[in-house]
Amino acid sequence: MYYQLYQNQADFMAPIRAAAQGMGGVLRQFDNGGPESFGVRQWRASLELLASTGLTHKRPPFGFTTVQVGNAEVAVEEEVVASTPFGNLLHFKKDVAVAQPKLLVVAPMSGHFATLLRGTVQVLLPENDVYITDWANARDIAPAAGRFGMDEFIDHVIQFQHVLGPDSHVLAVCQPAIPVLAAVAVMAEDRDPATPASMTLMAGPIDTRINPTEVNRLAMEHEIDWFERNLVDAVPWRFAGAGRKVYPGIAQLSAFISMNVERHSRAFGDYYRNIVGGDSVRAEAHRKFYDEYLAVMDLPAEFYLETVQQVFQDHDLALGRMTYRGRPVRPEAITGTRLLTVEAGRDDICSVGQTEAAATLCSNLPAAMKHHHLQADVGHYGVFNGRRWASEIYPLVRQVIVPGCEPATPPAEKQLAVPKPVDGVAPA
Repeated sequence: MYYQLYQNQADFMAPIRAAAQGMGGVLRQFDNGGPESFGVRQWRASLELLASTGLTHKRPPFGFTTVQVGNAEVAVEEEVVASTPFGNLLHFKKDVAVAQPKLLVVAPMSGHFATLLRGTVQVLLPENDVYITDWANARDIAPAAGRFGMDEFIDHVIQFQHVLGPDSHVLAVCQPAIPVLAAVAVMAEDRDPATPASMTLMAGPIDTRINPTEVNRLAMEHEIDWFERNLVDAVPWRFAGAGRKVYPGIAQLSAFISMNVERHSRAFGDYYRNIVGGDSVRAEAHRKFYDEYLAVMDLPAEFYLETVQQVFQDHDLALGRMTYRGRPVRPEAITGTRLLTVEAGRDDICSVGQTEAAATLCSNLPAAMKHHHLQADVGHYGVFNGRRWASEIYPLVRQVIVPGCEPATPPAEKQLAVPKPVDGVAPA
């Protein structure tokens, strides 16, 4: 019922926000940047602030057209190489003379689109042949397409890894660390030729018993039935997925905003002041970040509830009780996949030690093939976006993909064009 109420409110506000955006654009024409335009900028700032607070359920574009590879600027073409009702395997195709390592980036299914990892992909593109899981918005998926739970997520990882083929690699950001580790364990036990040569797990909740965060504590406060009754709802009637049970993106976004209300309030206050003060650079950086942050997607209810129960309440993988299609998941079967775990020292979503636990679970993997990195000076989002990701974390990822290599760093102004976010507020 709450989803329909939210949709009614969104429908009511949509024309008001559109009018505010249009009027703000008109006022820009009367702003000459001087003190005599101060009143105009105040009106414009108020209108643009109103227009910027609405949500969208449409995936923003990745926007890559070219990338610097060595001394050459190479065109980038997005191509869908595999597809299911629940998502596409998107390939950032480049015409390069030398074959590059194939890398599957598994994006989180956590209320935001895969484009949240635009900065991650941007850093990876020059030296890697990058593919990404481009998950579909559950409210656009007809109920006839069936369920999507943890098993189906693992299915997709294995299926997409087969598309990349032998000697490829996988990188998981946050929540997918669990199903990716499970998929690699299953593939290793089956001696699947497409088992990844390396696996990078970044800020993922492998064992949430370690240094529990507020997110972990909230998951433990209620039985799973409470989450189903209070947070799961049906997609409203006019959308393709009408009737499908989902965890609405608005609920996920609200939860994360509530964790950082002061930061978001300060960010929007600064946005208003930057417009009034004529600081167009900072105002545009804010717009770009929140255009992405306020683009939300719904999660299939099965996946959301199974993640809450299996990962945050029952700790199935950490305790050796996780199954896939009825068979035990055995991380100890992984013996030939190089492992890198990465954590953030100021992460308030996935705390220090939770991801590193993967090394203990992969008990038969030689110590020389297990690597860990703690980036002490960043929050959750800084692990996979921004300056530290590009300059300090990515070189370690590259060395796990190609041992002994010296990664070439593209020009900083090209590499870090993604606007710097409010640290620690982006959900993944």
